[in-house]
Amino acid sequence: MLYMLWISVLVIILDQVTKIWADGSLHYGIPIEITFFFNINLAYNTGAAFSFLGNAGGWQRWMFITLAFAVSAMLVQWLRKTQAHERWQAYGLVLIIGGALGNALDRIFYGHVVDFIQFHYAGYAFPTFNVADMSIFCGAMLLIIESFRAERQSKKMES
Repeated sequence: MLYMLWISVLVIILDQVTKIWADGSLHYGIPIEITFFFNINLAYNTGAAFSFLGNAGGWQRWMFITLAFAVSAMLVQWLRKTQAHERWQAYGLVLIIGGALGNALDRIFYGHVVDFIQFHYAGYAFPTFNVADMSIFCGAMLLIIESFRAERQSKKMES
C-alpha cells in the first residue's frame, strides 16, 4: 500500500500552499469573520495541539520535529505491512503522515506552525488549526473507525 503515499504528498502541498496564502494575506491575530461560526484568523503555534508546551522556551520545536519524523517513519512501516483489503486503514495512515510532515515543515522553516482556520460560537472560539491538523484528525478517526469495524468482523467470524 506504499503507493498511497501520494496522498501524503498531496496533503503536504495543500497544507503548505494554504499556509503561505494565510501568512501572506492575513494580519496576525485579526480574525476575518466568514460566517457566524467561522473565521480565518492567522495564528502561530510553537507548541503542539491546543498550544501544549507553547511557552517551553524553544526546545519543544526540535522535539516535535523529531517526533513527527519518527512517528511518520513508524506509520510508513505500518503502511508497508497493510494489505489491499485494509484500504481505509491505509487512508488513515497516509493522512496522518501528510499532516505530521506538513506541520514539521513549518517548525523547520518558521519555528512555529501556521494556523488560520477557526470556528467560534457565542463568544467561544475553538483553537485555530490548519489543513495538516485536519488531515491528522481525519486520519486518526479513520483508524479508530476501522479498528471498531475490524473488531466487529473478527467477532462475527468467531461465532
